[in-house]
Amino acid sequence: MKKTISSISVVVTLAILFMMPTQVGAKEMTGEEVTFSRKFGNCLSCHMIPGGSLPGTIGPPLLAMKARFPNKADLRKQIWDATIKNPDSIMPPFGKQQVLSEKQIDQITDFIYSK
Repeated sequence: MKKTISSISVVVTLAILFMMPTQVGAKEMTGEEVTFSRKFGNCLSCHMIPGGSLPGTIGPPLLAMKARFPNKADLRKQIWDATIKNPDSIMPPFGKQQVLSEKQIDQITDFIYSK
């Protein structure tokens, strides 16, 4: 019994030690980082966005977004699921398919809306 308890405490201690660096050292990503990140939004693969490098040309340039989307909520809906407005859209439905979290969609919306 004593050996089992000490084995469990060793496993728990090691688990805590391995988890700590990711929790303590983790910083929250900015909207720009989420937008440009290849692991998340990867918006640059299809769109030209000011400040980004190696943009794609499949989608429209993301410029003058306040003029194109006077209502910021409409831009968010477009990012969440572009097929609502255009069923033939090739833009992934980031929210509908839970590719991105709601927070990440908000971050991308805020960043893109500032362009």
